[in-house]
Amino acid sequence: MALSSAELRDRLKTFSKCVCDGARLMVGQGDYDAYAAHIRKTHADQEPMSEREFFRNRENARFGVGNRSGFRCC
Repeated sequence: MALSSAELRDRLKTFSKCVCDGARLMVGQGDYDAYAAHIRKTHADQEPMSEREFFRNRENARFGVGNRSGFRCC
């Protein structure tokens, strides 16, 4: 069964998003949209961090900022 060009494009788009999300998780960068949806669904009384704040939070967690037991390269 052959796929139409639109179906193929949709499948490639989905696949590339999965690959990109996986790569981000490997380097400590989560999916902001998933985070924001989770906060809105399960913590309705809290305002989600901005995308910039979320990025900085993940970077700080990755490199152990404010925590001596965190990862340090130097």
